[in-house]
Amino acid sequence: MTRATERTAGVVRSVRQEQLGLLTPCEKFDVEDLINHLEWVAELFESLARKGPRVEQGPYTGDFPERAERALAAWSRPEAWEGTSPAMGMPMTTLAHMYLVDMVVHGWDLARATGQEYAPDPEAVERALGFTENMVEMGRRRGAFGPPVAVPDDAAPLDRLLGVIGRDPAWTP
Repeated sequence: MTRATERTAGVVRSVRQEQLGLLTPCEKFDVEDLINHLEWVAELFESLARKGPRVEQGPYTGDFPERAERALAAWSRPEAWEGTSPAMGMPMTTLAHMYLVDMVVHGWDLARATGQEYAPDPEAVERALGFTENMVEMGRRRGAFGPPVAVPDDAAPLDRLLGVIGRDPAWTP
């Protein structure tokens, strides 16, 4: 979680004001909307790690890196990983993996949209891919993932992860 979050926060920090309106591979969001989504993800998963309530998304504030630090601090406590989330009814380890997928994939989304280099942690990608392959149908039913995009069987793990959730690894703005 830490390495994936730090890499995504680095991408967010490098987004320029004039890039906020750019399209992203995540069809629902332009760059500003996607950063706002990440702000909400960080706030939500901080609350969930503390066995707190599901929080609603607020307006864009531009403070994702700070929120992400608070989320990581909440997940650094051993009790964050125990049991089931009262707010979500899912095992805490499942929620941690959901957060990881968001960090890896949305980091790629933002980097691709803004022309930045993005080299996610290989272990984070492998974990996110394994989790996603097991949860993809539920993710599609809930609208989190789109239809799969075909990628070669020997594609890099990040490309396979992107394809599984409905992103085209060759997407360009």
